[in-house]
Amino acid sequence: MARTLTTPIQKRFSDVDPFQHVNNVAQQMYFDVGKVEYYEKVLGADALLGDLRIVTVSTSTSYLGQVRMGDPVQVTTTCERIGNKSLTLFQQMLVGDDVRSESRSVMVVFDFPNQCSRPVPDEWRRRLLAE
Repeated sequence: MARTLTTPIQKRFSDVDPFQHVNNVAQQMYFDVGKVEYYEKVLGADALLGDLRIVTVSTSTSYLGQVRMGDPVQVTTTCERIGNKSLTLFQQMLVGDDVRSESRSVMVVFDFPNQCSRPVPDEWRRRLLAE
């Protein structure tokens, strides 16, 4: 089983729409905050800054309930699947124990100097699967 990381989210006033809800664009940014922390803590900073990086190629989000400005929000992130050159992250946005939205993102390992995808490094696999 892959490790799950929980990231507390700080909301901004501009995240709220006229209906007093945290809008969907802001929620996607919250998922991105969770991804960045996951990469830094699980894979290391090189996954974001090195020659071999992780990039998003597909994201699907389901909105299951309202999030309001005063709600304490946290995002959980886990690696759901590791393929040859890609991995799938599963994230949930929680208010308390209630899931308010879920997101799945397919990520690809990308070699920036050579501009091509590469297999998931063995060290990344080990880190993603460590508990």
